[in-house]
Amino acid sequence: MSKKRIVVKIGSSSLTNENGGLSHEKLIEHTNAIAELKKNGHEVILISSGAVAAGFKLLGYPSRPVKIAGKQAAAAVGQGLLIQGYTDAFREHNLVAAQLLLTRNDFKSQEQYQNAYSTLSELLKRNIIPIINENDSTSIAELTFGDNDMLSALVSGLVHANYLIILTDINGLYDEDPRANTNAKKYHYIPEITDNLLKNAKDTGSKLGTGGMRSKVEAAKTANSLGVNHIFIGTGIGKRKLIDIIDGKGDGTYIGKPDQKIVKNKKQWIAFHSAIKGKIFIDPGAKNAVLLQGKSLLPVGIKEIHGTFQAGDVVEVLSMDGKLLGKGQVNYSSNQLESIKGKGSKEAKRTTNSDFVEAIHRDHLITY
Repeated sequence: MSKKRIVVKIGSSSLTNENGGLSHEKLIEHTNAIAELKKNGHEVILISSGAVAAGFKLLGYPSRPVKIAGKQAAAAVGQGLLIQGYTDAFREHNLVAAQLLLTRNDFKSQEQYQNAYSTLSELLKRNIIPIINENDSTSIAELTFGDNDMLSALVSGLVHANYLIILTDINGLYDEDPRANTNAKKYHYIPEITDNLLKNAKDTGSKLGTGGMRSKVEAAKTANSLGVNHIFIGTGIGKRKLIDIIDGKGDGTYIGKPDQKIVKNKKQWIAFHSAIKGKIFIDPGAKNAVLLQGKSLLPVGIKEIHGTFQAGDVVEVLSMDGKLLGKGQVNYSSNQLESIKGKGSKEAKRTTNSDFVEAIHRDHLITY
């Protein structure tokens, strides 16, 4: 099998024991399975939950804390236990692990987003296993339901992964909760996540984790939209479980279409991480050009500008009836666009004394 880049996400329920503490047996099983991937020449990035679940017992909590302060304190204790456990376990395989603590705020800046990509690329180049978790000790919004699932999707897109494997305590997606209905139908393969499937996915998760099946379905949908063609949600046992999964023999649900195109990092940042600074309304001709012909947005097709923004900011692009068509990174400020909207390219360049022909280049434009 050719070398693959694989993102593995492990949830709290797959790492902790019944009392909520870190299960060294489970952790060692996961590291053994990842080591098998490495032995087969694959690159692996690990997204690991478990810091809060691993730490709350040492703080004297009888169960997982529900208040933010308790979660943050538990994460501060548990994160050290978690990374130490992984470091020791991987050392038995002569593998080196590296810790990265991230929040979505780290991706909002285009420079920070590129830095994250560069760091991960260098670690993989050096045969290191990056272990990523959210910085739960200082963040608040990022502690909300299912965020590590989405983080795994965004990271898999960022590094252009071939596979995203989400390990959980339920062996795949069902049309109903299999714990409540033993006759629930399991989905073994789904080419794409439909709105109906997303609607039927339940929010319930285990008492030791924050995510449920819905967050995993949303993560799969996002990863596939970013060009990750092979996604797996399910479970497994033993050191060969990840090998079996990429060989198509996993106990779970496979998601994705093999012809899904990779989305460049610049467009990923625009689509998922950038802050919207304004709105541009375009005429039907421009709408047809950007949506159907894949062309850049030119000043001649712009009818209205709303908001105040600078060159390099990200704006929404809408039709005149208010329908959102996409968003992109502009080459002009709002004041400049006001002066050249509706004008041809030559006149626009002359008016602004700019080298740009496009208001938004197609390489910096995401359409819906």
